[in-house]
Amino acid sequence: MKTLKGPSLFLSQFIGEAAPFNTLETLAAWAAGLGYKAVQIPTHLPHIFNLDEAAASRTYCDEVRGKLADVGLVVSELSTHLQGQLVAVHPAYEQAFAGFAPDALRHDRTGRQQWAVEQLKKAAKASQYLGLNAHATFSGALAWPYFYPWPPRNAALFDEAFATLAERWIPILNSFDEAGVDVCYELHPGEDLHDGTTFERFLTLTGNHPRCNILFDPSHMVLQQMDYLGFIDYWHARIRAFHVKDAEFNPSAQSGVYGGYQPWVDRPGRFRSLGDGQVDFKGIFSKLAQYDYAGWATLEWECCLKNGETGAREGAKFITDHIITVADHAFDDFALRSSERTAIRQMLGLEERS
Repeated sequence: MKTLKGPSLFLSQFIGEAAPFNTLETLAAWAAGLGYKAVQIPTHLPHIFNLDEAAASRTYCDEVRGKLADVGLVVSELSTHLQGQLVAVHPAYEQAFAGFAPDALRHDRTGRQQWAVEQLKKAAKASQYLGLNAHATFSGALAWPYFYPWPPRNAALFDEAFATLAERWIPILNSFDEAGVDVCYELHPGEDLHDGTTFERFLTLTGNHPRCNILFDPSHMVLQQMDYLGFIDYWHARIRAFHVKDAEFNPSAQSGVYGGYQPWVDRPGRFRSLGDGQVDFKGIFSKLAQYDYAGWATLEWECCLKNGETGAREGAKFITDHIITVADHAFDDFALRSSERTAIRQMLGLEERS
């Protein structure tokens, strides 16, 4: 059995203009001071991590590793959530997501999609240079506007959407395979891959690609009212990354899983800081220990109430306290008797064979 690694911190929610949140070095020192052992690094901000340079230069990657090592940290994963989103975008979201790509591509739909694919391929090479084995991303979405069946569900529409999604991702998955890195899709409402059923459909269309895997985040499953512990039982072999994020679901007479277009603080489903929501983390960490999950436990802090720096400070201890150091032998091994065949047959009351 393996003991998972942690705590790691996803940096995206903490990057800002003021120190210590404006450079990788100062963010790393701040995170290390809170007790984190690794950071998950977003790749859409060159002043934090220059993906173009990282994909072209092993030296740059070695320098990044060295800066983190100076404060006792490593990289858990790189993230391309924003770029992954652009691999597939329905026209309804064109304007909303246009800002995720360079300004020169703001009005170039095809150019943005091609840029996103190249970004993912660069992330594969950068991950290889950094010595990583997992990568965090989003799938993007073509079918999401049709997630609720009105007008009635059109099977051909979903067949085409998922076939196209797989077609776009297979070359990316192949690049990650060449780099020896797993692509871990965060299953997230708003993405076509948002639950086990959609992931399974996509996985089948990729030919069960070995690099097609899951970033497990229970908060999104709470908001969808899924059995997230059963999900681990079903999908543990494909879970290669883990966002430790809390959530709660408190339905009312006025609103339920769709949220009523309300701000986060008023929705029945809300993200919370670790320990403030309803997620059964003892159950999750137990399941992951049971199934030999050997990756990182990474805090993704999002909360509609609590200050982020407080959430990060509390989160490091929360994760550390929940990591199960797995046993190297069974607790009742002391009572085990001989497994020699003669002794076994005697225990069963069987005569010795001639």
